[in-house]
Amino acid sequence: MDDHGTYDKLIGLLEERGAVHRIIEHEPEGATEAVNALRGNRPEQSAKCIVVMVKTGKKTKRYVLAVVPGDRRVDLGAVKALLGGVYAGFATPEVAERLAGSASGTILPFSFDPELELVVDPALLEEDELFFNAARLDRSLALRTADYVAIAEPRTAPIAQAP
Repeated sequence: MDDHGTYDKLIGLLEERGAVHRIIEHEPEGATEAVNALRGNRPEQSAKCIVVMVKTGKKTKRYVLAVVPGDRRVDLGAVKALLGGVYAGFATPEVAERLAGSASGTILPFSFDPELELVVDPALLEEDELFFNAARLDRSLALRTADYVAIAEPRTAPIAQAP
């Protein structure tokens, strides 16, 4: 998987749009809790990104990029209800990585694939700045939340379990 292509696409997009951001280089790490320590941010400032598969019928399914604060878990029942599904579960790693364009542990809170619907829990957007791995295990981004919302244009819905 060419994670650097997705990284370069993101950086290009942020620079083109004039987003206030900074790149944080660190030891390779994909686990939210461990990378928070390397970056020095609070867990609730981290954008935890999970690809969820929602069955909406016998032979139909949709994929959601569920983004929640780093101190919370995705509420699969809430994602299922949001899409009017009959079942919701985590996408396979292969499907998640294909749709996200990067390896598990490096998935961005941006969707560059029309098959992947971006849904963000509003609690994450209460922070002034977001932190996330930037499609690479050795680089993270700190991004001003207002710029994230303006560029990513996420659908917002309560999809996180209480901390």
